[in-house]
Amino acid sequence: MENDNRNLTRSVKLMRSFWRVQKNLMRVVQRTAVENGLTVPQYSILMTIAPLKIMPQKTLREKTFLPKSTLSQAIDGLVQDGWLNRQQLEENRREVQLSLSEKGENFFKTIHQQEGSVHDLFESAVQLFSDEEYENLLESHSKIIDFLESQSTEQGDCIND
Repeated sequence: MENDNRNLTRSVKLMRSFWRVQKNLMRVVQRTAVENGLTVPQYSILMTIAPLKIMPQKTLREKTFLPKSTLSQAIDGLVQDGWLNRQQLEENRREVQLSLSEKGENFFKTIHQQEGSVHDLFESAVQLFSDEEYENLLESHSKIIDFLESQSTEQGDCIND
């Protein structure tokens, strides 16, 4: 019984820790988005596409977990502002390919370098860790991710990046 309580307490502490990181991360993401004239969904879309420069809309939806209507509306705004290009694929007219425009690439770089942005704050937070602590943290997160993804797969859910 005591061991069960200890394990429960450990899991609750870990979940609360993740929850607090997530809550604070979202606060900074919201601020960064608003300061750059974006909605949080638009910001999420830009941050998801930017490293790859191009992505099918279906893949973007899977990665962001945004509802179709929210995703569509956010993409429309990003296309209208010139941050994204949207193109139907010739081989499958129902598939839409999204790509970061040159203006979007420059915008992403600007956001990434802004003082006080989520990127800037995470860079500062990383500096608090020694190389060993940092690697251990990533390894610990990887173990949790792998476990949760394996459980999700067994239950028929799809969660990948």
